[in-house]
Amino acid sequence: MRILIIHNHYQHPGGEDVVFGQERDLLNDTAAVSTLTFRNQKGWRGLWQTLWSPWNIWAGQRVKRAIRQHAPTIIHIHNLHYAIGPIAVRIAKRRGIPVVMTLHNYRLLCPSATLFHNGQVFTESLHTAFPWDAVRLGVHSHSRIKTGWLALTVWLHKQLGTWNQVDRYLVLTDFAKQLFVNSSFGVPAAKFAVKPNFATGFPLTDRPRSVHFLFVGRLAEEKGIDVLLQAFAHTGHTLRIAGDGPLKDKVLAYGKQHPNIHYLGALNAQHIRAELAVCSALVFPSIWYEGMPMTLLEAFASGTPVIASDLGAMATMINHGENGWLFTSGDARGLQHRIAEWLQLDETDRAAIGRKARARFEQRYTATVNRVLLMDIYQALTGKPE
Repeated sequence: MRILIIHNHYQHPGGEDVVFGQERDLLNDTAAVSTLTFRNQKGWRGLWQTLWSPWNIWAGQRVKRAIRQHAPTIIHIHNLHYAIGPIAVRIAKRRGIPVVMTLHNYRLLCPSATLFHNGQVFTESLHTAFPWDAVRLGVHSHSRIKTGWLALTVWLHKQLGTWNQVDRYLVLTDFAKQLFVNSSFGVPAAKFAVKPNFATGFPLTDRPRSVHFLFVGRLAEEKGIDVLLQAFAHTGHTLRIAGDGPLKDKVLAYGKQHPNIHYLGALNAQHIRAELAVCSALVFPSIWYEGMPMTLLEAFASGTPVIASDLGAMATMINHGENGWLFTSGDARGLQHRIAEWLQLDETDRAAIGRKARARFEQRYTATVNRVLLMDIYQALTGKPE
């Protein structure tokens, strides 16, 4: 089987780039894999890419050349925005090539991509023919113009039937599948398959665990940083925070006022693994509909229980009382109670939940499981073996 993977990199690296690289390397071992990549630009070049995103004939030419060169059996698209655009789907289908597209976010449902705006979940676009409220509020980059142009691009290709030409959409969780299926997107449920992300390089260790808690992630509003800080202030329970972002100064200020809150800075992968291996639990207070947080997968892989908000992907991935605990999203006092309850458990009970977190990882989120899922999807569409 010959697989062509198409991906556009944003200006700043993110989780989609990590998944693209992981799946490329995973498939390289047993299939003929080629890649075609683009990158969003800054300045006038970025403006040019955005203006042409509804029908980018130059990107289309590159897609055509890649198809001629590699003669793919199937095409897998990760990100189209903005340097490629939906034209890639139409070119592939005109040549009779099955197309798989991973939906890493909710951009085809709402220009926000995150279904989050102004400090809260934003779902006004889910059931409308055109997301006028999103445009009026400028949910994309705080710009009505950018929001409107993105909305127009998605709407135009909805009218042209482009999105229904995709043979299989890969969503990360059952929650995401239901969002798309029950929205105005207009693509039948049969075209969606749940295929989670995966993590590698997290062997179990026998290092003893401390009683402190850990947060790893972007220090931003949607990650629930305010909830996190309020929950741990004045408690005496030790919290270690790793990451960077716009709320870094707030984290530092809380650390000065409350000696139980420690800021570790932005850690590399090796140091994150080390922190996950010794903390009592990972705290994940996100207040938006996450896609599939790699931090949760890495915690599961480390045998680390997770205490998370009961929202979106987190509620899908965590069974309360089994592989982690849940609390009401946005409720700092609720998180505070969960932390206190957690510390009342004896070490044996906490360790049992950690083992179940690792078991969930081995069942669903390993590279081996992912490869089987991907190849099964490809073969179902092509009728060809590996």
